[in-house]
Amino acid sequence: MKLCYFNDYRLGVIIGDGVVDVTNAVKDIPHLDARDLIIGLIARWDAYKDKVAKAAQDGTSVPLKGVRLRPPVPRPGNIVCMAVNYMENGTLKEKPQINAFHKAATAVIGDGDTMVLPDVPASIFEGEAELALIIGKPATRVSQAEAMKHIFGYTCFIDGSARGLPPPGNVFFQMKSRDTFAPIGPCIVTADEIADPQNLDITLTNNGVVMQKFNTSDMAHNIPRCIEWVSSIHTLQPGDIIATGTNHRGLNSFMDGDKIELTVEKVGTLRFNVKDELKRTWARTTRLQHKEKGAEGAHTPQLTGKYAK
Repeated sequence: MKLCYFNDYRLGVIIGDGVVDVTNAVKDIPHLDARDLIIGLIARWDAYKDKVAKAAQDGTSVPLKGVRLRPPVPRPGNIVCMAVNYMENGTLKEKPQINAFHKAATAVIGDGDTMVLPDVPASIFEGEAELALIIGKPATRVSQAEAMKHIFGYTCFIDGSARGLPPPGNVFFQMKSRDTFAPIGPCIVTADEIADPQNLDITLTNNGVVMQKFNTSDMAHNIPRCIEWVSSIHTLQPGDIIATGTNHRGLNSFMDGDKIELTVEKVGTLRFNVKDELKRTWARTTRLQHKEKGAEGAHTPQLTGKYAK
């Protein structure tokens, strides 16, 4: 099943090119704000799944192109992003140590929304294409053998970054948790719809040009291991998001006017825009292109605009 929010945070089920409003079927779930209804539904999915399915079957579908999609989990309790979690097409000499960081939940935006580049002296702005999983039930010190049972579903995720902010060594929070730096969507695809999340193609285009293209089979630490490790540190709750990392080789500059599309096989396509009131510019050089020139780890220098050197 494909669950989404649309228009004034109505809960919907996507069927083909249309969406059916199923809000009334779950309105008795306790919630203070419409944006929190999805978390209550996830926590009670076993009791409500059949009701949602029947409402979707009996309801009237409206064209997706005529509605405004919203983030499928607008207010997650936690967003955990796995760090350096790909073998970079097998080019890393050894598996990196497992690691992660938190991204602020207020950074979330949805399909068709705009990532806004802030007025800060970042060396470059980037967005990392990722598969994200949505937790379905509380997870504390979960074993790898039991981990997949805690997944409710999957969505597309972008980890926005403002890299190179001063002072050196004290930048991670301010680099990752900016408002609008966590686009997700367009929907949640429930876990039963995806037999093998460890074999999905991920493609990111910037203005129609393919920049990132990789498969989730290249993860350094697979999904069960990620859940095991994160849940050993803190409890995961229904609606929490774990973003599973990216292949960095295709990372490139995000600039004003960019139109980004992230497609995750079997999940969908997330589309959003980029806005920079300062109109700063960079060359569209990828990490891989830097490496091929012998400048591994280098960022493309800013060419024009405020903070250009």
